[in-house]
Amino acid sequence: MATPKTTPVSRSPRRRTLVALSIVLIVLVAFVIRLVDIQVVSAREHVDESLSMGLQNSRIEYGSRGSIVDENGVTLASSVHRYDVQVDPMLAAQGLTDRNDDGTTTTTKTWTDIAAQIAGILGKDPVEVEKVVTDAVAADPGSRYAIIASDVSTEQYRALADLGLPFLTFPPKAGRVYPDGAVGGNLLGFVGGDGQALAGLELADNDCLSSRDGKVVFQQGRDGNVLPGTEVQTEPAVDGGTLKLTIDRDLQWYMGQLIAEQVQNTGALRGAITVVEAKTGKVRALAEYPTVDPNDPTASPATERGSWAFSDPNEPGSTFKALTAAIGLDSGSFTTDTTVTASSTETLKGGARVSDSFVHGPNDYTLTGVLIDSSNVGISKFAEMIPAQTRYDYLQKFGVGSPTAIDFPGESGGILHPVQDWGDQTFYNTSFGQGLAVTIPQLVGAYQTIANGGVRIPLSLVESCTAADGTVTDVPSEQGQRVVSADTAQKVSQMLENVATQGTLASQVAIPGYRIAIKTGTGEKTDPNTGAYKPDAYFTTMIGFAPADDPQYIVAVNLDEPRTVKSSAANAPAFQKALTQVLKNYRVIPSGSTSPQLPKFG
Repeated sequence: MATPKTTPVSRSPRRRTLVALSIVLIVLVAFVIRLVDIQVVSAREHVDESLSMGLQNSRIEYGSRGSIVDENGVTLASSVHRYDVQVDPMLAAQGLTDRNDDGTTTTTKTWTDIAAQIAGILGKDPVEVEKVVTDAVAADPGSRYAIIASDVSTEQYRALADLGLPFLTFPPKAGRVYPDGAVGGNLLGFVGGDGQALAGLELADNDCLSSRDGKVVFQQGRDGNVLPGTEVQTEPAVDGGTLKLTIDRDLQWYMGQLIAEQVQNTGALRGAITVVEAKTGKVRALAEYPTVDPNDPTASPATERGSWAFSDPNEPGSTFKALTAAIGLDSGSFTTDTTVTASSTETLKGGARVSDSFVHGPNDYTLTGVLIDSSNVGISKFAEMIPAQTRYDYLQKFGVGSPTAIDFPGESGGILHPVQDWGDQTFYNTSFGQGLAVTIPQLVGAYQTIANGGVRIPLSLVESCTAADGTVTDVPSEQGQRVVSADTAQKVSQMLENVATQGTLASQVAIPGYRIAIKTGTGEKTDPNTGAYKPDAYFTTMIGFAPADDPQYIVAVNLDEPRTVKSSAANAPAFQKALTQVLKNYRVIPSGSTSPQLPKFG
């Protein structure tokens, strides 16, 4: 049988298939060659060509200011991110465009469409958003700046940023929130509208809290679009650290309520309650009234926006008698068995005139009796036994005349005149807290020394700073300095216990189950205009610690010019409540013994 021949008709489909496949293959090969040329061989040339058609630009990446927390990690201050929405009207009016191969552009989305998207995110009328740009361009075709919205939330900002619109920018607004309002406001301080720290711990520890902004550099085409692949983060944003305080938020709140009540009840100008841990010097609360709400500092007078406890020294009055007693005992100038005879008013060496606050005949006082009755004449006679330079040197060791280690903004070092400037009257007056001035933290620090067995631990308000990367920097614990011996501190503590048990305020300050030590002080106020003492104006103090047999906490209550009761008796109710709350708050074990009774008279 003859083999059939292939006809032209049967060969034609096969030939066409081969031709078609060949053409496709040639196109694919050409495409691959071109792709390799673009991405590998001539990549730099093409990038340079694209970059030459655009402009280098940059945007800021914003860091967040760090938080402030209490000793338990409770937030006292934090940053809230709010943003403005700014638009470049000239670019926005063009809408979104694509560049064609021939160099022309095609609009892919009009400004009207974009405005509707933005309005949907912001909850605004699309027409109003559109008008921001159209009105700006109508007024100035070259307009490059307009505001679409202010103070938008982080969620809205993110939604807008996700649109990738090259003509929108989102500068953040410095937002700081203090969730507890005025609680601790005198300590926390506040920041300005520009985010700059202005007062308090915000200012003192700004190095910990402040953030560092970052920067992203990119190439922008002539149409305003970011050229793909050109974004480079040249500087990363770094958030601020978390500042951990020694303060207990709940205790601070309680003391704030308590001192506000006591100021109002006594008609005082202002008041403060301070709580310090005896063995560490850590400030657990320092509440003032009136105080400032850092959320709205301008609502308070300028004089109330800081911490007057640190900035305004006052004469400590009779609270200083405990220091004179400690100095005399520790220096060997007298002993607990030494007695002096003192009347209610006497003229002493150099014609110095000293009087007690109550009338009495000659009393043969022990040192304990002088503290119980708070006799100015009695402590003056004990002070005569101490060389002036010795007393001055000890006072400096107690921290008198120098700012505390807290270094609070605006903190005063108080007033302690050089010993060579002491006249006879000043010599005696300084023994009972006149002729010098201390801040509240200075006085509390001196009593911390007695409560801590004679070792002074500098006060502290800050526990640590935790950087954004988790690195924790603890505030170094200050080395304690021995000021008086443990024996001296114990003897003075027992005398102050007897002030609590035998003094006129014994029933008002007693706390069942606890041995407590106290001293009161009624300092005279100086008229800043005349330099003389103001009549009938006093700065009153009650300070003490508990348990006296193993001191854990020092509490001080201060009132500035109380009117209903013009003595330290005005402080007693708040002191008893404050110390009771502290012992309860920290679950301090009650005393296992009763206070030893010491004799008032020889």
